[in-house]
Amino acid sequence: MSKKVFVFFPDGVGLRNFAFTKFKEIGEEKGYEIVYWNNTVFSLKEELGYDEVKIENHTTHPLTPVYSRIRKHIELNVSQKKFNDKVYETYKFPFSYKGLKNTLKTLYTKLLIGFNSSEKGIVRIRKRINALERSTTKYQYCKAQLQEHKPDLVFCTTQRATQSISALLAAKDLGIPVVSFVYSWDNVPKAMQVVEADFYFVWSDLMKEEVLKYYPFVKESQVFVTGTPQFEPHYDQNLFKSREEFFNENNLDTSKRYICFSGDDETTSPLDQYYLEDLAKAVRNLNAKGENAAIIYRKCPVDVSTRYDAVIDTNKDVITVLDPLWKPAGKNWNEILPTKEDLGLLHNVCAHSEFVTNVCSSTVFDFVAHDKPCIYFNYEQPQLKKGIRDIGQNYKYVHFRSMPSQEAAVFCTDKTTLEDQVKQILDKKLSNVSDGKKWYEIVVGKNPTQASLAIWDTINQCINK
Repeated sequence: MSKKVFVFFPDGVGLRNFAFTKFKEIGEEKGYEIVYWNNTVFSLKEELGYDEVKIENHTTHPLTPVYSRIRKHIELNVSQKKFNDKVYETYKFPFSYKGLKNTLKTLYTKLLIGFNSSEKGIVRIRKRINALERSTTKYQYCKAQLQEHKPDLVFCTTQRATQSISALLAAKDLGIPVVSFVYSWDNVPKAMQVVEADFYFVWSDLMKEEVLKYYPFVKESQVFVTGTPQFEPHYDQNLFKSREEFFNENNLDTSKRYICFSGDDETTSPLDQYYLEDLAKAVRNLNAKGENAAIIYRKCPVDVSTRYDAVIDTNKDVITVLDPLWKPAGKNWNEILPTKEDLGLLHNVCAHSEFVTNVCSSTVFDFVAHDKPCIYFNYEQPQLKKGIRDIGQNYKYVHFRSMPSQEAAVFCTDKTTLEDQVKQILDKKLSNVSDGKKWYEIVVGKNPTQASLAIWDTINQCINK
């Protein structure tokens, strides 16, 4: 009799990895009955024809967000003290004192942080969160769904969503094994482990070490290195389009060599539009000297700002906009959801660009999977002023310490050198691909094409434990 696995989407971030790749197909080939336990506004039944159980009750306890922020701050405080490292302070968002309500909430939050800033305090706060979530109607609702459908295992596609807590507690209370997938390369040091699971699936040996380092309540036997499906589409030749086809579809000029500018969110890079402007100037200068280059601008999928518009309009001659194929399913930024079609678009942007430029994102790995270099902007803009976050702190974060060398990316540390670096990469005289591939293996794991298969094989182990 086939085993039934609930693939749980507490939010939309896991869709790309676990609905749009071959993850489901591989699981079915292994003999699993796969049902998507869906807490998102995206209908997997209507859009993809997948079996799903919709979670219509989205009610978290009103205090859960407050206590989750308290937990995050305490974990960062403990890490700062334990490792004698001020970097953890930079992961915290500032408190709000706007209005009486926000001021009272901030004072309450800071009071509880002060009383609980220890590993024992973390345990107390986690227990408090669990008690709050067990008291909700959503907990009872999810418990009833699990009792009706009787899955053999619940696979949670991200560890960082408070919307998942009550559902996973219901599963654990019913004795159903729970697996949590660690979603992103920077999540573990940032104290984004919201859920407690029976098993944790991680990208690499590095991420396993991090989980055990930051979460002493997790045992080594609970953590499995599986890789991530995130990069598998880059190896899927069915997604590849010829240069002529891709360029014709997107109004690109086949005579030009394109550089991808991968945009950032406003928090990470609040002055990002000026880096696009710098790249446009560099390209125009090089073209005046005989090059024939241009820029593909691919925005951050959840960036709804208009901050790039003036730069794009002024530089229409060298910038072509290829927006990610994501769809808004609601009014909030976290309701802008990926589509299956975007996997093909990103694959071909990587395949047909000469290299990528960006501020500190994991697109370095998307491009290195295609043997393409990456320039990381690492200088501040003259528009930087008090109240605007500088980008330099991004490269001091813990996940950048995984670089095997400073040559794992091409760092542009002065805008006056950008034109020369662009020229050198176009001339194949400068590249980070060799060390970038070493970094890719450290972060993503040794078998980036086999992650979905490894996840299903490991799910089998967890069910049979």
